[in-house]
Amino acid sequence: MKPVTITNTVLRDGHQSLAATRMSTEQMAPIAPLLDEIGFQSLETWGGATIDSCLRFLGENPFDRLDTLKKLAPKTPHQMLLRGQNIVQYTSFPDDVVEAFVACSAKHGMNIFRIFDALNDTRNLVTCIKAVKKAGQHAQGTICYTISPVHTLESFVKLGVELEKLGCDSICIKDMAGLISPSVVGALVKSLKEKVKIPIILHTHSTVGYGPAAYYAAIENGIDTVDCSMVPFANGTGQPDILLTLAMLDNSERRPDYDTSKFPQIREHLEKVYAELGAFTSPQNEKTDADILQYQVPGGMLSNFRNQLKEQGMADRLDDVLKEIPYVRECLGWIPLVTPTSQIVGTQAMLNVKFGRWKMFSQPAMDIALSKYGKTPGPIDPEVLKLAIEKTGQQPVECRPADLLEPRMPKIKAELKAKGYDDSDENAVLWAMFPAELEKVLKGEKPAPIKKPAAPVSEAAKAAVGRKYVLNVDGARHEVVVEEAK
Repeated sequence: MKPVTITNTVLRDGHQSLAATRMSTEQMAPIAPLLDEIGFQSLETWGGATIDSCLRFLGENPFDRLDTLKKLAPKTPHQMLLRGQNIVQYTSFPDDVVEAFVACSAKHGMNIFRIFDALNDTRNLVTCIKAVKKAGQHAQGTICYTISPVHTLESFVKLGVELEKLGCDSICIKDMAGLISPSVVGALVKSLKEKVKIPIILHTHSTVGYGPAAYYAAIENGIDTVDCSMVPFANGTGQPDILLTLAMLDNSERRPDYDTSKFPQIREHLEKVYAELGAFTSPQNEKTDADILQYQVPGGMLSNFRNQLKEQGMADRLDDVLKEIPYVRECLGWIPLVTPTSQIVGTQAMLNVKFGRWKMFSQPAMDIALSKYGKTPGPIDPEVLKLAIEKTGQQPVECRPADLLEPRMPKIKAELKAKGYDDSDENAVLWAMFPAELEKVLKGEKPAPIKKPAAPVSEAAKAAVGRKYVLNVDGARHEVVVEEAK
């Protein structure tokens, strides 16, 4: 077998999973040329939550980021994560918006489009696949891996065969929560290889601890490419580290011959960036946790979820919310947990814990129950479906959800013109998804500066507040009262 190839995810999923997607283009720029010299299969530089984060938190235009990174790393194919009919948002968009987004992304240098649907409903992938092929780029279809009574090896292989028939150039097994065990991935890769001719890629996270072993098993069974990141934006809730993966393959014919001489320089810069993003990192994200096998929470969701619960004053309820997630997931048809379903299920679990089960029924969760996102893998809980119908007065959707959506590009361009903004396709597709955030960027408004995290205060230090101490300094006596840290 020929050597396995590696997709480097540090500029997208690496920091999305470990630092809430807060790495800026400025922080990426110094290492982009170095990454370009190594010869990776591709660099994942865009898509997922990065577009939202650019606009909402960093004051950047996402297309400017893509342009910059493409100039800095022109030799290696660039790759993005695309949520099918949801593009990079949480709701479905009309076909004309999806087609325009893909065309714009390709024009700005995107080469490989990893296209997935949170429900594995291939009806939600067709428009993207056709648009990518029309743009002359690489359409990578995705199998969202999860564990449930309705997800089997046979069902995943059947999905892979369907993706090849739809015209995909490759297939990614996307294990967003790091749930795939070495034995399962070996069997899945072997079975897919028997049924499809196109390359197969494995994407996983080290959240549970399976990651490196799963990669080794997949490589032994003929996987073509694996996704890896780079320390400190690797392992834990991120992808396995590249150097670790290479070390595992020592003396193997499948070890790729990458020049690792630039790795120390890249590592030094990434360590600096990781420290700069300390407000968004957490030691919890750096650990492996086998409990995730029960909760099945993706790495990117876990990183962001801790921040969100902290903001809601529910940091101490994380375990309760995690325990509620499998229940909500079963009620909503055993949906895989990947954006946007992971956020939808997580939010509903939080609402259930805070207010009682289904006392507060979020609109996105109701939309899942009503099949507005597509066909769920399993049946919706009858009582939950009944509640969704009662609250909305609507019946479940039977057709492809996007068939119910009117074209929007002309209307969006008219809105931009009316506000005095450039009505380019780039602005239009971003306006369709993030109008308020894009407007701030177009106005040149800068986001609030990142606050450095306060040093943790120990219990002993807290207990010392108010105590009086007598100190002798250079022979002089001083009385000191310990004050609470501000």
